[in-house]
Amino acid sequence: MADADALRDAVAGVPIPPESSPPTASPGDGSVMSLVDHLGELRTRLFRVIIAVAIGAVVGFYFAGPIRNLLLDLIPDGTAQTLGPGDGFAIQLRISLVVGIILAMPVILYQVWAFIAPGLTPAERKAIRPWVPLALFFFALGVAIAYVVLPFALAFLFSFNDNRLVENVAAGPFFDFVTTMFLAFGLVMEFPILLYGLSRVGILTSDQLRAARRYVILGISIFAAVATPGGDLVSPLVLGGTMYVLFELTVLFIRRSGR
Repeated sequence: MADADALRDAVAGVPIPPESSPPTASPGDGSVMSLVDHLGELRTRLFRVIIAVAIGAVVGFYFAGPIRNLLLDLIPDGTAQTLGPGDGFAIQLRISLVVGIILAMPVILYQVWAFIAPGLTPAERKAIRPWVPLALFFFALGVAIAYVVLPFALAFLFSFNDNRLVENVAAGPFFDFVTTMFLAFGLVMEFPILLYGLSRVGILTSDQLRAARRYVILGISIFAAVATPGGDLVSPLVLGGTMYVLFELTVLFIRRSGR
């Protein structure tokens, strides 16, 4: 009993260190972001993108009539048939939305960059930053390529008609096809930017891309067929060929940059 009392007295004399609380980031510390912070940041970026597209669509609605007439000139007789009372308004809205996306692309690219930049190292940000304005140029180049390719694609499709198969183009599917082509070619031109960015952060290397070439070709073929819903061979071949050339040039550039 005396030994137990002596042991208790000895333990009581040992100071107990205070409990340490887990490290927390101060409200102004941007080095640590929780999942809620990331979701809040993403919501803010998406809201700004939506506002930019909406403003661009308002501008596009004003010019939708001349753009519609310009696209209708690609049809042999310059006219298309609406199949319902709301088709004309729906076409006007679709053209406005596509124009809004195109006009808002600088804001969209900046918001994407502003969202991912904090997660990169200073060296990675320095390497990727110059490519952000180039992404805008590539998108505009893709839209321009689509405008050049469309007349040939439509001429190829209409070439199968004769005196018993006359052109009676439905306006809705026609404008769906045309506007999809513009967006598809514009987005395809972002392909090199994506691959280069992934190489700079260490996710991809030129050796990995070369080893996966057959799968890349398969993916390009599937994407080109889905993104060009016209059913002709010219559009997916041009789109797929453009993507493949961009892929090979990007692999060469990544290899020469030491990745």
